[in-house]
Amino acid sequence: MASNTTQIQMNSLNITTVSQQVSPNRRQNSSVNLDRRNTSIPDRIEPTVLMLKETPLDVINSPIAAIVLCLFTCIATISGVIIVCLTATKSQATPCGLNFSPTSINPVEYKYGPRSIAVADLNNDTWLDLVTANSNVNNIAIYYGNQNGTFIKQNEYSTGANSIPYMVAIGDLNNDHQLDIVVTNIGTNNIRIFLGSENGSFINYKDISTDSSRPIFINLVDFNNDTLLDMIIINYGMNSISIFYSSGNGTFLNPLIYSTGYDSSSSSLITGDFNNDHYLDIAITNYGTNNIQILFGNHNRNLNNELIISTGINSHPSSITVGYFNKDPFLDMAITNYGTKTISVFINNGNGNFPNQTIYPIDSTSPYSIDVGDFNQDNHIDLSFISIGGSNTGLLLGYGDGSFSSARMNSTGSLSSVSFAVCDFNKDNRLDMIVVNNDTGSIDILIGYFEGYSDPLMYTTGSSPRSIVVGDFNNDGILDLVAANHFGNTISILVGYANGSFAKEKVYPSGNHSWSMASGDFNNDNQLDIVLVCYANNDVNIYLGYGNGSFAHRIEFSTGSFRDFVAVGDFNNDKQLDIVVAYSISNNMSVLFGYGNGSFTNQTTYETGYQPYAIVVGDFNNDMNFDMAIANYGDNTISVILGYGNGSFTNQTTYLTGSKPYCLAMGDFNNDSQLDIVVGSYYSFNVGVYVGYGNGSFTQQMTFSAGNSPTSLAIADVNNDTRQDIIIASINLASVLVLCGDGTGSFPNNMLFNTGAPAYSAAVGDFNNDARVDIVAGNNDSNTVSIILQFNRGALDYEISYASGGGSSLRSFAITNLNNDTHSDIIVANYGTDDIGILFGYGNGTFMQQIMFDMGSKSRPSSISMNDFNGDTYIDIAVANYGTQNLGVLLGNGNSSFTIQTNYLDNMIFNPIAIVSGNFNDDNRSEVVVAYDRSDNVDIFISYNTGSFINRQTFPTGSVPFAIVAADFNNDHQLDIVTANSNDNSVSILLGYGNGSFTSQVTYATGPNPYSVAVGDFNNDTYLDIVVGNGGTNTVSVRLGYGNGSFTDQITYLTGPYPYSIGVGDFNNDRRLDLVVVNADNSSVSVLVGYGNGSFANEIRYSTGYEPRSIAVGDFNNDDRLDIVVSNLNDNTVSVLLGYGNGEEIANAISSPALGGSDLYNDADLERELDELANLDLAEEMTNIGPFPEVPTTNKTKGKIDPIRQLEDPTF
Repeated sequence: MASNTTQIQMNSLNITTVSQQVSPNRRQNSSVNLDRRNTSIPDRIEPTVLMLKETPLDVINSPIAAIVLCLFTCIATISGVIIVCLTATKSQATPCGLNFSPTSINPVEYKYGPRSIAVADLNNDTWLDLVTANSNVNNIAIYYGNQNGTFIKQNEYSTGANSIPYMVAIGDLNNDHQLDIVVTNIGTNNIRIFLGSENGSFINYKDISTDSSRPIFINLVDFNNDTLLDMIIINYGMNSISIFYSSGNGTFLNPLIYSTGYDSSSSSLITGDFNNDHYLDIAITNYGTNNIQILFGNHNRNLNNELIISTGINSHPSSITVGYFNKDPFLDMAITNYGTKTISVFINNGNGNFPNQTIYPIDSTSPYSIDVGDFNQDNHIDLSFISIGGSNTGLLLGYGDGSFSSARMNSTGSLSSVSFAVCDFNKDNRLDMIVVNNDTGSIDILIGYFEGYSDPLMYTTGSSPRSIVVGDFNNDGILDLVAANHFGNTISILVGYANGSFAKEKVYPSGNHSWSMASGDFNNDNQLDIVLVCYANNDVNIYLGYGNGSFAHRIEFSTGSFRDFVAVGDFNNDKQLDIVVAYSISNNMSVLFGYGNGSFTNQTTYETGYQPYAIVVGDFNNDMNFDMAIANYGDNTISVILGYGNGSFTNQTTYLTGSKPYCLAMGDFNNDSQLDIVVGSYYSFNVGVYVGYGNGSFTQQMTFSAGNSPTSLAIADVNNDTRQDIIIASINLASVLVLCGDGTGSFPNNMLFNTGAPAYSAAVGDFNNDARVDIVAGNNDSNTVSIILQFNRGALDYEISYASGGGSSLRSFAITNLNNDTHSDIIVANYGTDDIGILFGYGNGTFMQQIMFDMGSKSRPSSISMNDFNGDTYIDIAVANYGTQNLGVLLGNGNSSFTIQTNYLDNMIFNPIAIVSGNFNDDNRSEVVVAYDRSDNVDIFISYNTGSFINRQTFPTGSVPFAIVAADFNNDHQLDIVTANSNDNSVSILLGYGNGSFTSQVTYATGPNPYSVAVGDFNNDTYLDIVVGNGGTNTVSVRLGYGNGSFTDQITYLTGPYPYSIGVGDFNNDRRLDLVVVNADNSSVSVLVGYGNGSFANEIRYSTGYEPRSIAVGDFNNDDRLDIVVSNLNDNTVSVLLGYGNGEEIANAISSPALGGSDLYNDADLERELDELANLDLAEEMTNIGPFPEVPTTNKTKGKIDPIRQLEDPTF
């Protein structure tokens, strides 16, 4: 039998982890990380490749067709404008014309279109780096990894004009011992190889043509065992795969092409030796024909003996991974079935056949890409996957027998995750995950973490259990417990069950004040026995075990009085267990040598320090003989006594401790294979660690806080990071404290776990046989033991998001001059990447690169307001964080910097959706007003000179106030509030008293679903008026103010579908206020020119990006004309429309496209093919992420659609 590394051929750089995925019509990548079965994770985890899914031809344009279309559009537009100008009826009050031009580039590039990701150490710093293929901007981006598991984007390399890079992989293709980057380009039908250099750059490249094939998938592997990496690609539309054999210097032979069958639409492939003949085979997922195709390799580099395995009707397998799921030497397979929302597992029967399919339903979402790894560190392979739907990541835990648990789902907030990689990014010996999201354009990092312990299960014992011993006393392979009951004068036997629970105690009498126990086989019958010392008796008690969980009556051996601790070991190398006892009164210890029949010699006494309380036994000088360490409570020392192996010992060597050393344990804390010692000092509230040199001597102690007075210590790798930790019990705490070791002898972090009652003693063991360390605590006051079982679920925590472009999931923005340079700046809330971005303007319509401010994990910033919150005359920024339900504040210095970033008000009951600020109490500082999702009030937060907010005051409004504005409606020089109440079709007016309080609301009716409100003097009477956007009737309502806080009846004006936001400004320079309205369901804005008497002209529409949401106005290019900026939710862009203000023609304003963007759907043949492949019904409505209401999508096409197009636009 060949080794695993022979069966699964890797490249010459030991690239051990390559994961796979393509879309339901194209998928992913190749060789599998078989080493993830192991608990040890290598320092250098080699390239992991994943890819995104998308129909290649969906993103391909014909240049000639584009030119013809452009010329035709220009001619038609000019003709239309001339006809309108010559024939249109002129109004009596004709305003100046409105013209807007698009900016040349987007100030924030939100839509890079990341399509694939690969992972490797590209700069040889031992930290993993990332490479993404960005299809919208035709490049690859490299993110270099840091020591803390974060990444910094540093380099981008072009993949060629109109190349549309689709998948990326990493390997040494020219044998120069430098990693290279390989990209498949479906726009230009080639493979581009970026050659790595010693300085870490990838400037040089070479292109390899794939002729008429659009390569949607690539696998790098030494397929013919010549130590050179070859390339295997899937040819979209050709129903075939191609193998490019390497020539050795980065060049490749002409490809060998193999058919995958008519209409197969292959989506991914992987290599492995499935029939154990020592030649690599290829397994292919055929999305179109619902099967797995295996092509078997042979000695002459050809593929033959095809095997077809059905995955079920309409299953549409989209990705594949392999591993040893049942720990036999045969490779098994796992498949994501996109069509049936299931995962299939095929167990290999040993000859390359897979007779049975086990199906695991996912139900709520469509699994899209899959990989393997041991996420819960139980030495069994688990399955991880990403999906299309609300819960976009999932995990199936393996049991080691070929079966798996039900899927445990998680969400990062994306609805369309298209690529992921699995590696240990932060070197904590736990697998992490990185996910690329198509809808938000973000890259999410999920960190594997220790999930902790369940709540304690408590079992009755005798009175005051002071000592606990763990062992299998009935030989059933399950751990049992023995507790020494100090005041009960008994011991309790609790037999364990396989699920981690325990039977009712069996009680055996003991001497007075049971104190310390140990276990071992004292009579050589292969059954565990127990030794007990009682504090007030002059003897040692031996309980000989029968092997069925019961014990013989105790046998007593006379010793001295006031015995405090007992331990066992073979001190004279006669293969019989001996006993050592510490005596606190007589300041010595006694050794009782065993005869091997359950009896012992008379004691031999050795001197210790003053009042010895605890003993540990181990080989401290590596001479194969047992030594001892003793904690001397009375003189604050530990004694180390080395054994000669003949029953005699050296004189003690002492080391200083803290005050009153009470308990001892030992372990290897710095991974040098030498025993170290830890002592708990009762009155110092700490533990001291003594690192061993391996010769019987130790360093002086390093101390770590124990939280309280330690009474018991245990050693184990609690958090599964391969480093030993210290478990501390304290009689004063109803919990155990775990000090987490870092493998250097230090313990920088700690965790506290509830025991339900004050715990005097602690021990560890795997009580439910899940390969996890569980903890048992003896509860001194409650006469119980607590069992706390470790979770075994492979937890992943959403840590941070990176934007592939300049931002992700824009939710809100604002405009102001932040740095006093007279130029308008833009502040954006990036909901998808949990940060605020600031773009400082140059004054010519362009902006500096976005500066990011992190608002915290899962904060989901959704609304912004600017003002001076700390009274220093500089503009600050307040942010409503929808996800963490708090308020973020960035305090400005007036010089483009923000020095303080703080989150306040973590006790918000509801999710904040809108925020506005103003000085409501005349204290020269701005207060903040917050409206909430699913709430019927607003809160006023009073500010202090520090820029902090407390003293919340709540004022009722209408139902679900969705938008809020502060202004002076009654001309008393005090700020008032108006809210748009989306759920009861009204606005609420709250008049301010100037002291931070307000009158009760007065409500006015609006149209259905008012989602926005704005104010201005629309009739030039010096009184503020109100305009509301009514999402339910596609109108805006205008109410004119009387100047006393009351308003006229509303007048409505038509807008585009679903008016969502409103801006106010004089766009035609006639000194009359106009309106601009965002039409969320029409990808446009409507401009309503004001006549200056409170009425408005009919709307004029201008195109924006897809599903615009927020709007702001300002003069971005210093031409004294107002411009418009719009955020577009579903294509992650910002449209900047520059105003002409020349009073002449009306030109069509266009949203700035993403760099490299193009028409995604031009190929009619592809459209027909995808329609045949598509198998998903479009939902009746789209539900928006975050605090926005559902937008009806009745104008969208229903019926069967292509799942790949749905990836590009989840609402398609």
